[in-house]
Formats: sequence, C-alpha cells, structure tokens
Amino acid sequence: MLQLVRLVAVSFIVLAVCVLFLYSPFYSQTVLKALHQFVPVNVNPVAANSQKAGGLSAINTLEPGSELWIARQAYLKVMQQQMQSQQADTLSVVHARYQLLQQQIKTQQEIDSEKEIQLPLMLDEPAASTVETPYVFVRDESHTQALMQQYLEFLSAYPIDLEPTAVDDDIFQDIAFIQQQNAQSTQTHDLPYAIVVLGGGLTLAENRQDIVVNHYTRLRLETALATAAKYPTLPIVLSGVEAPYMQDWLKQYGVDAQLLENRSMNTCENSRFSALLLQKKGGAPRVLLITDAYHMPRTRRLFALNGIATVPVEAPMPTPLTKWQPSVKNYDHSRRANYEMLATLRDVVLGSSDCREVP
Repeated sequence: MLQLVRLVAVSFIVLAVCVLFLYSPFYSQTVLKALHQFVPVNVNPVAANSQKAGGLSAINTLEPGSELWIARQAYLKVMQQQMQSQQADTLSVVHARYQLLQQQIKTQQEIDSEKEIQLPLMLDEPAASTVETPYVFVRDESHTQALMQQYLEFLSAYPIDLEPTAVDDDIFQDIAFIQQQNAQSTQTHDLPYAIVVLGGGLTLAENRQDIVVNHYTRLRLETALATAAKYPTLPIVLSGVEAPYMQDWLKQYGVDAQLLENRSMNTCENSRFSALLLQKKGGAPRVLLITDAYHMPRTRRLFALNGIATVPVEAPMPTPLTKWQPSVKNYDHSRRANYEMLATLRDVVLGSSDCREVP
C-alpha cells in the first residue's frame, strides 16, 4: 500500500510539473525553436522550374500551358525583339497579328468543343460550318515548343494590312509590361517578387451579423501594411477563403491587393494554390511570407515543396507571452505550438491527404 501511495504521489507531482510547464512561456518557445531548426525548407528544384523570374501581372488570367498562354508568351517575345531592335513602327503590326492569332485559336477551340458534345445520332447531319483561316496550326499539346515556333513565325511574318486608326490601346499596356519584365530580368532570385499573406480565420463582428477577419488575420494584415510600406512596388497576394475580407480590410488603409487566392481551405492548399497563382501571373521564385511564428516553419516547407523560396515575416500572436510566470495566455501559445508540431509531423510522415491538387 505504501508503494502505491508513493507511485500516486510521484505521478501527481510529474503531472503537476507538466501542467505547470505547459502554462509557462518556456514550453511553446522550446517547441518553436525545434520547429524552426528541424523543419526543412529546401526548395524543390523541379517545382522551382515553374516559377521563372518575371514581372508579375494581375491582369494575366491565362492558364499556363494552354494555347492562348503559349501564344501570349510568343507575342511578348516577338514584341521584346522588336523593341530591342528599335523597330517601334512594327509593334502595332505584331499586336494586330496577335489579335488575329487569338481569334483563330478561340475559333478552333469552339469548333473542337462542338465536336466533343455532338451526339452520335447526329453524325449523319451536315457538320457545322467552320471559319476558314489563312494560317493552319498543328494542334498537338505534347509539342509545346513546336507550337511556340509556329506562333513565333506567324507573329513575325504573317502578312496583314493595318489601318492607321486601328491601333488598340492594349498595346501600350503590353509595352509597359515588357519594360517591367526587362527591368526585373536582372533581379536576382535572392530578392522577393511578392508579399504573400496567409489568412488566419474569420469571425462575427460585434453586431453578430457581419463577417470580419479574426485577430490572427488582423495581426497578419497589420504586418502586411508595415511590410508593404517597406516594399511599395511588390504585389500583395492574399491566400485563403478569407482573401476577399482581407482585401476589404486593407482597402480601409489605402492598400489595394489585387492578387487573391480565395479557394484554399488549409495550409497545404494555401501554398499550392498560391504557387499556381504566382506561376500564372508571371512567376515568383522568392516571396515575403507573412504568418505567425508557430505557423511559419510548416508553411515555409510547403511553399518550398511548390518551388518557392520564402523570406519569413512573422506576425504577432493575439496574446503576448509572460516573462516567466504561468498564465492562460502562455497556454494559448503552447496549444498553438502543439498543433503545429503535430501537423508538421503528419505532413512529413503521412503527407497532406486533405490537400486538393487544383483549386
């Protein structure tokens, strides 16, 4: 009986010490240091190939790898060559060719779409009339380079008559975009290309009706304001289903974030969908990443797996740590540290099973 009492007493003391440690500021800081030291953030070189250094553009909505996307890459290349050769008088001609090229691609896509939905019982009926085009392209998605070469030849040499008043105002935006790309072409991968802010959740406003950002998200947005003041030329990417509410919050302070990734439901999707968005907008090998300190190691690892190096910019937690004495505020940090530690172990060992491939 005496041994049992001793065992119960020792167990109670050990439990009390563990609880006391959880409520102290030392537990969360120990876990945080371990996460920052042991979680790998090496960039996946294969995924990094999709994040080529280029000028980010909020107006580019073409799907990477699509024919319209390939056509635009060919168009920008030809335009850049003409600008470097100082043949400004041909820029409008190239732009007119590009408009014709877009029209032909869209027409062919509509024809292909009609063929796909045509019912077998209607095969004996006359086929829908097609628009004759003076230039035929080989439509083989497995040969992107060949398709690119055909588009380059079309944009460089196809004969076209251009009316003096037929110049589209979009050409001036394209020229400005190319100039921006040229200015950023000398930028090293060590410099950031964008500011990425991860959402931390939503909550109800004081009226219990309106939806607003919660304390975690608000503190990240406040950090984003300070970061944007230091890097005024960098575009801001808002990631998470909270993105529209985050955008509204920033607008109150005169900051307009135009790149919204509003489909992700977890950290894995934050990184994957943000990487796809940045790829579509021109590429970003390195970004400034804003989230809280506990969330940062796991998030940096996931962004690295998607080919993006990150520069951490830590946002504060809603509650501060005490210096040494136990408190409920400290336990909030310990609970956050436990969650991120277990989530990181799950991601490393089992992978993120709840992460969708595409938005």
